[in-house]
Amino acid sequence: MEVMIAIAILAIALAGVYRAQSQSVAMSTNARFLTTASLLAQGKMAEVDAFAGKDVAADRGDFGDDYPGYEWRLEVEDSEVEYLKKIVLTVTNNTMTANNIYELVLFKLVAK
Repeated sequence: MEVMIAIAILAIALAGVYRAQSQSVAMSTNARFLTTASLLAQGKMAEVDAFAGKDVAADRGDFGDDYPGYEWRLEVEDSEVEYLKKIVLTVTNNTMTANNIYELVLFKLVAK
């Protein structure tokens, strides 16, 4: 009887440790994605910002072999303010199943 109780306590403790380890891995993966995606988005947005405002157009692509699974999509919209464009850059990681989208928004002044 004592052995059965000890095994039950051990099983409950190991289940808790397994769950904590699983959450730690998931949080680490999410943190890695957010760090990488934000740096890639900032770099791509700096390229977009270097263009003249009226030359910016919707586009999409990937980040090459250095960042497999990472893709970007650029959307350009008119804003409510005249001469101001809303540029939305979305970075996704296709290898992840959840929490795999990062968005960066830039408002750019364009001269007519």
